[in-house]
Amino acid sequence: MPQPTAFHIGFPLFRGLTHLDLSGPHEILSRLPGAHCHLLAHTLEPVTSASGLALMPSLRFADAPPLDMLCVPGGPGHLQAMGDAALLDFLRAQASGCRFVSAVCTGAMVLAAAGLLRGHRATTHWMSLDRLAAFGAIPSTERVVHDRDRVTGGGVTAGIDFALTVAALLHGEAVARAIQLQVQYAPQPPFDSGEPAQAAPALVAAVRRGAAGYAAAMDEADRRALASR
Repeated sequence: MPQPTAFHIGFPLFRGLTHLDLSGPHEILSRLPGAHCHLLAHTLEPVTSASGLALMPSLRFADAPPLDMLCVPGGPGHLQAMGDAALLDFLRAQASGCRFVSAVCTGAMVLAAAGLLRGHRATTHWMSLDRLAAFGAIPSTERVVHDRDRVTGGGVTAGIDFALTVAALLHGEAVARAIQLQVQYAPQPPFDSGEPAQAAPALVAAVRRGAAGYAAAMDEADRRALASR
């Protein structure tokens, strides 16, 4: 039986990324026929996620093969990643040869800072959705958005839905369904508050107040990224 064609998927790493933004899609996409998943960074030193888990890069950006797919995670570290010129240059250089250029959560803002979402429909974490338009993207409240060769997922846990969507796009629904069964992805959340439209207004307001400092930092990161274009 012939071996499946190699499909190289690159996950850029940066300090302060949200681990689940990466590990959810990685778990799904690594099960695709021919998949080769690469954890990419400036060096091979461990990269610490926002929760403190250390990730080991498998390749430096400079040594990455031509990629078939980019998948950028989000997390609070995206604020610095948006101003990382070498990372943004890497994303731009690889994007033209990719089947899919994608992101989960605020990884979409890193793609946006690189100019890679201009003119595309996209989504991101609900607290950052209104930031996309300034970078020329078209914000969508959908959990997963597929627009031509761009695929984006909403906040954190949406990365699993995102990856299953990509699996179906690449290999058909039967393969995606089989992977969903393998990982027993049948979410039954104990609370109905996973989206702003579902949660009580008071809860949404409280979460926003608690993130006021982060929101100010996001505004500043956007200002710097837009000024550098």
